[in-house]
Amino acid sequence: MLTARRPRTFVARLDSRAESTPLARYLLRAYLSGLPTGERYCDTAELLLGELFANAVQHSDAPADRHIEIRFALVNSRLRLEVHDAGSGRPSLRTAAPDDEYGRGLFLVDELAERWGCATRPGGIGKFIWALVAPAPSLVTV
Repeated sequence: MLTARRPRTFVARLDSRAESTPLARYLLRAYLSGLPTGERYCDTAELLLGELFANAVQHSDAPADRHIEIRFALVNSRLRLEVHDAGSGRPSLRTAAPDDEYGRGLFLVDELAERWGCATRPGGIGKFIWALVAPAPSLVTV
């Protein structure tokens, strides 16, 4: 009898500061390197995780000593990214002016993720933003 395997989920808690963003991307690369088709998600997933993590740092109204949790899992050939923070604010898409230095992160997530959303964290403290990343087509050379 065959039983379905649970997807391998990676979870880490990082300091809620901008300097943790490269570490989050590094951990994602390491996770993807352990998957047979991980390279098919890498570029888009790194960009999306970086944007979601940076938004959590910048916009969270939680105390500075709170951590941001990241989670990755491959589910039904889609990479699920989650960024959890203790803040109460919800993300909203907005149109950035051409000379704005910030404000395009969620737009990138909306354009590049297959789907994304926001939900209340279990336990009711804060929220998490999730995004599903479809694999890039594999390049076959003949």
